[in-house]
Amino acid sequence: MFAGHFGVAAAIKSKTPELPLWSLLASTQLLDIAFIPFSLAGVESMEPIGEGGYARMLIYAFYTHSLVGALLLSVVAACLAGGFWGKKSGMIIGLVAFSHWMLDLIVHRPDMPILPGNLGNFPLLGFGLWEFVSVSFLIEFLLIATGSYFYFRYAIQTSSPKRKGKSVVAGCAMTLFLFLCLGLDAFL
Repeated sequence: MFAGHFGVAAAIKSKTPELPLWSLLASTQLLDIAFIPFSLAGVESMEPIGEGGYARMLIYAFYTHSLVGALLLSVVAACLAGGFWGKKSGMIIGLVAFSHWMLDLIVHRPDMPILPGNLGNFPLLGFGLWEFVSVSFLIEFLLIATGSYFYFRYAIQTSSPKRKGKSVVAGCAMTLFLFLCLGLDAFL
């Protein structure tokens, strides 16, 4: 779902021109960015299932991808963004960051705890759409296509007549970026 998260960022950018695109892209990946130091420290990990590849991983992200951990990271992102771009923008960044957890809930196998570190040993969450690779890939493709459409339309509609060419290039670049990420997803 790596690429699908970016599709969300592109769609949100079309409705929030006051926010830099990089902030939306980073916030959609915040949980995975936070996963990196936890993984390097050996606290969280990923394990391929069989040959690995698209949707063929078990993810042990009991802190960054727990419901409470995701909420905490999203609140921190909202507060930081609010300090830079105002309260409304901070709320948007926080919601975009939390969208990562919501999308992961749909595709992940039951590997996401409610509390950090799986305190309380509650049942793990995840609807397991990754078990149906073609369906999950289709949904990710639709997120990318929707994000591309909204971003491209936004770039064209908000540009001056003198900047139409640059806006078309920006829209094409975003679309290419999103679909390259989808291709990368397919081969990981």
